[in-house]
Amino acid sequence: MALTDIWFLLIALLWTGYFVLDGFDFGVGMLLPLVGRTETDRRVAINTIGPVWDGNEVWLLVAGGATFAAFPEWYASLFSGFYLALLLILVALIVRGVAFEFRGKIDSDRWRRNWDRAIVAGSAVPALLWGVAFANIVAGVPLDAHHEFTGSLLTLLNPYALLGGLATLSLFALHGAVFLALKTSGDVRIRARALARNLGLATIVAGGGFLVWTFLAHTTSWTAAPVLVAAAALIGAVAMNGKGREGWAFLLTAGAILAVTVTLFGTLYPDVLPSSTDPANSLNTVNAASTPYTLTIMTWVAVVFTPIVLAYQAWTFWVFRRRIGSADIPAPTGLPAR
Repeated sequence: MALTDIWFLLIALLWTGYFVLDGFDFGVGMLLPLVGRTETDRRVAINTIGPVWDGNEVWLLVAGGATFAAFPEWYASLFSGFYLALLLILVALIVRGVAFEFRGKIDSDRWRRNWDRAIVAGSAVPALLWGVAFANIVAGVPLDAHHEFTGSLLTLLNPYALLGGLATLSLFALHGAVFLALKTSGDVRIRARALARNLGLATIVAGGGFLVWTFLAHTTSWTAAPVLVAAAALIGAVAMNGKGREGWAFLLTAGAILAVTVTLFGTLYPDVLPSSTDPANSLNTVNAASTPYTLTIMTWVAVVFTPIVLAYQAWTFWVFRRRIGSADIPAPTGLPAR
């Protein structure tokens, strides 16, 4: 296997890790007003992801950095063509991070409500736009002979891409609801389980429609397997949630995200950014790649540091593994409102 193929697989793995881990962060953020009827309940929900949300976003930074280093042509065309969409995602992630840090600084209901709205928006926008972006990557975008994007933001907002956005939005919301049910007790857990049950049908419809469209219009025959795995995992997750087996339900929603990502990257290969105007203008794992020397150095760096990162993140989840309830939330300590 060529180094270009290895790095394509590694980048797919990094995006999978990001979607699985930051996916439930997005879900918790989007569902915050629905599972948190009181301030204590909302703090319970936020504290489930408090120790891990910023670490989960490291996967995005590494995925972007790996793309830049391994496939600079892909990175250049992608980030220039998707500039506005990626800027919206970046702003949303910044707003969400600031909201997590600032909402408890002042003891005021109005202050906290405003930051809660920022958390919801900062979670929903990336959850939607990542699906839009990857659907466009799979379907192809207009590229000229110099691999430069010749479309506009409206080019990216086509029906297939919007369905992809709805699929990731609903899938991450379901993933977050199951995570909340797994990590909480009391009223928050009850509401999270009910939301997971209701979101399950919407996710199966939106995600199933997107995957079927992908398979019929853009994919190769072998990706039928991950499509079926994704469908089975979603149905199984809803069933396990109904039985109160949140651990299994969470593993199954994570498996569904894995299967969806495999479908998308499997459909894409060997291209990394197809051209919808002329196939000759498409970027693939060969013409978009760095030099063999660069890829060799990167491979050794990945071999050394990837196990360290995985071990650290596994340790973090292990340390903060127990459920959280209202009794674990101390009284607010923010500054008094003026």
